[in-house]
Amino acid sequence: MKKTLEEIKSSSLSAIEKAADLGALEALRVAYLGKKGSLTSVLKQMGSLSAEERPIIGQLANQVRAAIEEAIAAKTAELSEKLLEQKLKNEKLDVTIPGKPIKIGRRHPMSVILDEVVDIFTGMGFSVAEGPEVELSEYNFTKLNHSADHPAREWQDTFYFTEDSSVLLRTQTSPVQIHVMEIQKPPIRVISPGRVYRKDEVDATHSPMFHQVEGLVVDKGITMGDLKGTLNTLVKRLYGPEARTRFRPHHFPFTEPSCEVDVQCFECRGAGCRVCKGEGWIEILGAGMVHPKVLEGCGIDTSVYSGFAFGVGLERLTMRRFNISDMRLLFENDMRFLSQF
Repeated sequence: MKKTLEEIKSSSLSAIEKAADLGALEALRVAYLGKKGSLTSVLKQMGSLSAEERPIIGQLANQVRAAIEEAIAAKTAELSEKLLEQKLKNEKLDVTIPGKPIKIGRRHPMSVILDEVVDIFTGMGFSVAEGPEVELSEYNFTKLNHSADHPAREWQDTFYFTEDSSVLLRTQTSPVQIHVMEIQKPPIRVISPGRVYRKDEVDATHSPMFHQVEGLVVDKGITMGDLKGTLNTLVKRLYGPEARTRFRPHHFPFTEPSCEVDVQCFECRGAGCRVCKGEGWIEILGAGMVHPKVLEGCGIDTSVYSGFAFGVGLERLTMRRFNISDMRLLFENDMRFLSQF
């Protein structure tokens, strides 16, 4: 057995010295020191030795194991160092090689227009107000002077959460105006951008989710002339000083009098074309003087204060600004389209 141990020591040290890589070295460790290795097999025969031979052979076996482990550790360090040197050589950095260009992102066209709109109104003294997208029907309809039988309250038009129609996804950002008037005394000048939801079918000009920017001004002596001046400023800042507007009478429950605002077609300059459907004008928003019932419902004295409000679809502003014909392009996240802006 002593001769066997010396042969194991000699053969193992020789094999370890010739190991070409860490994988081969690990295979040698298992072959000699593993559960089924050569040294382990010899140690399993220790029980057949006499009491005098057992400590001698045991000591020799421990020396052989220690020699093998030491040789493996030394060879591991040697191979690891060579591997690191080779890796550094192969992966060295050539600072003269041109770097890879970094693609810089850009703002979504709707973000561009929203930032411009916010900048225009803050420049006129407005502040930005936000409110919940999940709203009470009381704020979305009742406090905005919508009658109980108004079509917008129908289940086929609005996303409701409750059977009693008391909780819903807001259909407009007008409820933000109510929240503001309930907690803030006039003078009030706010805009409220945000997402709104309606049960519209998806097509080139409609979506069940879209964005609005609504505005509210309440102060002493506010007139329709203030409304027209404010909206004309918006249009000229967005579309250029030559942009022309047209105000048409309309009806909204929360404003009286009410109007719709058109901008002259950019394509034909009023002559009539396919873009404006031959009318020469394109509708962009609705507006009007805040209805006295809405003001009084928020505790504002209508004998002292008056106000105006307006609401515009952000998608519509964006489409008109960049001549986009299909709203769905704004939501499809197609970089071929978005990278144009």
